[in-house]
Amino acid sequence: MNTNRWPVGAAEWEARAAEVMDRGPFEWIAGGAGEEWTLRATREAFHKWQLRPRMLTGNLERELSVEVLGTTSPAPFLLAPIGGQTLAHPDGELAVARAAVQTGIPMLVSTAASHSMEDIARELGSHAGWFQLYWVSDKEVTESFVDRATACGYRAIVLTVDTPMVGWRDRDLRNAYVPFLKGEGIRQYTSDPVFRSRLTLTPEEDPVAAGEAVVKMFPNLSLTWKELAWLRERVRLPLLIKGLLTAEDARRARDAGADGVIVSNHGGRQLDGAIASLDALPEVRRALGDDATVLMDSGIRRGSDVIKALALGADAVLLGRPFMYGLAVAGQEGVEHVLNSLTAEIDVALSLVGAASAGGLDPSFVTR
Repeated sequence: MNTNRWPVGAAEWEARAAEVMDRGPFEWIAGGAGEEWTLRATREAFHKWQLRPRMLTGNLERELSVEVLGTTSPAPFLLAPIGGQTLAHPDGELAVARAAVQTGIPMLVSTAASHSMEDIARELGSHAGWFQLYWVSDKEVTESFVDRATACGYRAIVLTVDTPMVGWRDRDLRNAYVPFLKGEGIRQYTSDPVFRSRLTLTPEEDPVAAGEAVVKMFPNLSLTWKELAWLRERVRLPLLIKGLLTAEDARRARDAGADGVIVSNHGGRQLDGAIASLDALPEVRRALGDDATVLMDSGIRRGSDVIKALALGADAVLLGRPFMYGLAVAGQEGVEHVLNSLTAEIDVALSLVGAASAGGLDPSFVTR
């Protein structure tokens, strides 16, 4: 294979994806909320933190693997739950699942997936997958999602709490683009028996009505921390809360019985002007202590980004948009190349920063 045909670096992957995708789907993936201040701040935070390399540490052998709540990854990252992956490639989540199996990287499957959790689970086989949950306004649908994910063999449930409604996204408004109304990203719903029971006609008979039903069901602004007791009782798997940016909410998640938290601003897609995930990470780690499970996402692009996040308190990170760009450019093969490249970058950065393992990093390796 002529490896020169592959983009080099996250920016080139994004540019190539923009060339092969239609504008609406590409900007739905690439864009952020409002004027995209949060989107920019999320990347700029990584430039504000600088590495402090240690020399002559004898780190000839390095350990990149991590274990998070019983799930092992050969590198300190997992695949973030991104909805509507068929927007990037017809195979969508199925191609990403196959790439996850080939590389060993665990995959988080979204409630807003374009393929059912059962079909994705079949592609994953015995490989590690987690299920990301949106708690919609119909509690019985939410309950059905949890039960199905457990039956499929997913190893954890990740409740996303930063999206009680969809953020104001200028790019999508300009493009008049709502993928859910086009039938993209709603397969978990249309394959769900409880959701289907809510419809007058089946999704096959009236797909537009099914999309509208999903959009109406999605907002859930009435949800509070009190309701988490019900979910904690329902979920027999490890439960993580995703979308936290403050120490106060991290402590609430712990007190509600969460096994872990994910510091995230949803990739800058929800609230414009919000704090960068990387900047929020240290206070969350301090609030929960060294023994807590803390992950982080939003803005991860390069191996040095991962090293900085680990040094500031993350046990692992979630990779988002870059693998979607790989999917758009070359399907499963493109995703594999992105994941393998990031793993190699992490190893190089770990070597040069003078650490022997992903778990051996601490705040002394970074400075503002």
